[in-house]
Amino acid sequence: ALPTTITIAFLVVAGLILPSVHSLSNNSKPNFQDIVSKMRADLPQPKQASPSVSLSNIDYASPPSCVAQEARSLNLFSTTPLIYSAPLSRLCHPHPVFLKLDLLQPSGSFKDRGMAHLCTTVKKMHNSASNSDTADRMKVISSSGGNAGLAVTTVARNIPQMDVSVIVPETTKPLVVEKLRSLGAEVTIHGKNWNAADALARQWVDDAKKSGGGAVYVSPYDNPLLWTGHSTVIDEIITQLLEQSFDQATTQTNNMKIGAVLASVGGGGLLCGILEGVERNYHGSNKIRSNLVRGTKVVACETEGAASFAASFNSDDGSIVCLDEIHSIATSLGATSVTPAVIQRSRRHRDRGEISSSGDDVMSFVCTDGEAVQGCVQFASDHRMLVEPACGASLAPLYSDRLRAKLLDQLNDNEDSVIVVEVCGGSGVNLDLLRGWKESFLEK
Repeated sequence: ALPTTITIAFLVVAGLILPSVHSLSNNSKPNFQDIVSKMRADLPQPKQASPSVSLSNIDYASPPSCVAQEARSLNLFSTTPLIYSAPLSRLCHPHPVFLKLDLLQPSGSFKDRGMAHLCTTVKKMHNSASNSDTADRMKVISSSGGNAGLAVTTVARNIPQMDVSVIVPETTKPLVVEKLRSLGAEVTIHGKNWNAADALARQWVDDAKKSGGGAVYVSPYDNPLLWTGHSTVIDEIITQLLEQSFDQATTQTNNMKIGAVLASVGGGGLLCGILEGVERNYHGSNKIRSNLVRGTKVVACETEGAASFAASFNSDDGSIVCLDEIHSIATSLGATSVTPAVIQRSRRHRDRGEISSSGDDVMSFVCTDGEAVQGCVQFASDHRMLVEPACGASLAPLYSDRLRAKLLDQLNDNEDSVIVVEVCGGSGVNLDLLRGWKESFLEK
């Protein structure tokens, strides 16, 4: 049996605030599309790469920019622990492995970060348009395979005067549907996959606008506000790594590098955020933080049958490939196509590494369902925590002998670099489900 308690010390870092919606609209009434358009266009401009520097007299722990401060100040998402993994470090020697435990977010997944930033922003705009801090109720309508719906519901219930409707596909686990309803969401089950559920969500928002009602569409992954919220995970990882006490025989703080960040990819929202966070710190004024992510390889992890990112990223022209169907146990990765922004950002990160010869890269790793389940089972055994197969995909490159050899080969140019896994979490898991997956995929 797995222990029922996990004692973890939470590290706290300061957040910073998004420019006010009034400044974005030149003191006119704010428009949601205006802020989205601005954030799509407001990308960092390349600067000369920072050289390796000393730690002396530098406040290396300070995050570089104002990110999601209002959502953080309202405790709508958590600064999650970054822990050293001895079992995975042994497997990946000589690279120390750290786990970013976003499964400990209030809803159970990383999605709280983006949803918190998005919901506080749209609520602030709604109140401003009504010239009141206590405006009429507003509704957000989201489509979700489960985790995004749980995140937006968890966040919205802590924001006054905000209601939530969530449309989920038929593949959504009953466990997740029950959790959504228990949190107060209005839940509708519709369609064979997420795309069908999403089409209905968009239709409802359009219908509400035509009838004069107020409703805002919330994508589970395709919105710059979500990406910026998710990018806070990189700010935290950098701060926490620089605060760690390392064994002098393995890693010295003043030459530490993040060799790889591993993350699961569904529609691409988390990966967009990770790339945004890396880019923001890379081009920031703090040379220590910049140097830490210089040469970082971002590893996009998917399962066979749900590998929409790999299909698009590996295409000759970078065009978006739409899968016919999802055939994977990792239903939370079940977007048949990714946002175009994640392909654009991934290619920009890779191109920067090629131009500067710094080693920055994006790598696509596709595992089998069995390898994803193996990651879940071994992670539970090693670290006494449960994750669903969508998260197991990001653990598979370390637990699978086949994939680990491929990853370590790509890191052989910097043996002291650390590996960080974004343990994104997911609420579609319990002991019975994990046991069933193990029997189906590992005990045949």
